[in-house]
Amino acid sequence: MNNRPLKSSEWVLNELKHQLEEGTPRPGDKLASVVDLAERFGVGRSTIREALSALKAMGLLDIRQGGGTYVKALPTKPSGEPLAEWMANAESLLHLVEVRRVLEAGNASLAARNRTEADLEALRATVTRMQQVLSDDRAGEQADTDFHLLLAEATHNPLLIDLTRSLSEQLGRSMKDTRALWFYADRHSAEQLLEEHEGILQAVTLRDERQASERTEKHLSKVEQVLREKLLETHVKPG
Repeated sequence: MNNRPLKSSEWVLNELKHQLEEGTPRPGDKLASVVDLAERFGVGRSTIREALSALKAMGLLDIRQGGGTYVKALPTKPSGEPLAEWMANAESLLHLVEVRRVLEAGNASLAARNRTEADLEALRATVTRMQQVLSDDRAGEQADTDFHLLLAEATHNPLLIDLTRSLSEQLGRSMKDTRALWFYADRHSAEQLLEEHEGILQAVTLRDERQASERTEKHLSKVEQVLREKLLETHVKPG
């Protein structure tokens, strides 16, 4: 069990999320400014911004450039149902994937600069496992997730590691009940994804920061595109 203390941003996020779930502030209300929230919670402005960004990724807030932050209308959910179980909607999933794409392209670049031989060994082992489970969608998805977490760990930046893990867990929880394993649904797709991961690993191995970032960006942009297409199919399909 992980008993590590919550980071300041996690504590602020949990407090704000609880308030939103309780209806204070209400949908459509404008939140206090970053400066006011920082003073209220006794933390730095960067901590507030990190918490607000995470809440936006969850689909709970609308941050308007130069116009403030507003509470979004929450989806209707049965009383007592955990937040993660009703968050599996198209907008929230796409927000999460968009944040992941931006974050992990940076992770890959920094990993290419900071990685150790131990990091490379762990990444290679995960790619090998990915190759061995091409016909197992669940195992393939897990290997994919592990690869990206290891890539974050290879940055040796604890903030990036925590943020990547948090986003990965949130995405996994949101998609769990939908069985949304489209990317490993057939062997051809799995083989293509394997090649993309091999390309990222090669760039990290060569300490090529630009290629590592570009290949990760391209890989996750493709995942985002497939997700958009599949969600559209799901929403237009009768019944």
